[in-house]
Amino acid sequence: MENRFSHLDKKGNARIVNISKKKKSSRYAKAQATIWLSSKIISMIKNDEFKKGNVISVARIAGIMGAKQTSNLIPLCHNISLDSSEINFRLLEEELEIVSIVQSEEKTGVEMEALTAVTISALTIYDMVKGVDKSVYIKDIFLLEKKGGETGDYKKQ
Repeated sequence: MENRFSHLDKKGNARIVNISKKKKSSRYAKAQATIWLSSKIISMIKNDEFKKGNVISVARIAGIMGAKQTSNLIPLCHNISLDSSEINFRLLEEELEIVSIVQSEEKTGVEMEALTAVTISALTIYDMVKGVDKSVYIKDIFLLEKKGGETGDYKKQ
């Protein structure tokens, strides 16, 4: 079997890619998720009316924790040290945009950490508001940008 995927060995078995010969370099990734929320929930978030706590603050902490736990959640991800993890939110009329920025000096990229951060933030928001409205939905989780590494830079068009 020809090895076309880096996470498979020659027999097709899953493995963690060997990065032992790679040198550490500056890594950066930015990801986004959007969560649709009713105008009632948007208003409640703005006015900090949820009994479970401040939705944005809790979701920010959850996203940062998610970035730090990526290798525990995604089986073939390397366990890497993060230099920074930032989560930002933008409330729109019926949506909340979540953007994460993750940076590290490592042998492998931080795209999965940035994507995990926005996903965990969105799931936390769902958990906090579902008692008011279960029609909330998470959509459009994607990588906005990455810098560093052998595959070069990427920016979503």
